[in-house]
Amino acid sequence: MADDDALFEKGLPIRREVLGADYVDASLEKADDFMMAFQRITTSWAWGMAWGDPTLDRKTRSIINLAMLTALGKIPEVKLHVKGALNNGVSVDEIRATLSHAAAYCGIPAALDAFKATHEVLIAEGAIKAKK
Repeated sequence: MADDDALFEKGLPIRREVLGADYVDASLEKADDFMMAFQRITTSWAWGMAWGDPTLDRKTRSIINLAMLTALGKIPEVKLHVKGALNNGVSVDEIRATLSHAAAYCGIPAALDAFKATHEVLIAEGAIKAKK
């Protein structure tokens, strides 16, 4: 348990920086005892262990995440990680290139869903303007 506690403490500030403190804190506050198990798992493993490894920078991790989430068809997570990618300095052009690369390897339907979701987030975040 001590290792998990250490990973949780390591991962929590990273998770807040990438996804936004408001989002993370709301997720933690809403969690009952049952869901807190998942909050601890994701914060410890994904954010403490994976994101906390200094080998790859956050920008690279964000690009990888967008490609993997596109491949898996996890569109709500794509939306969340587009915001994280912007926070990590990934440009709109780099996001577009990542999704285009995913299209070649994951298929057009998966990439179309990711492009649509990403477009929605980029507009909402003011990273691009909607066409009138």
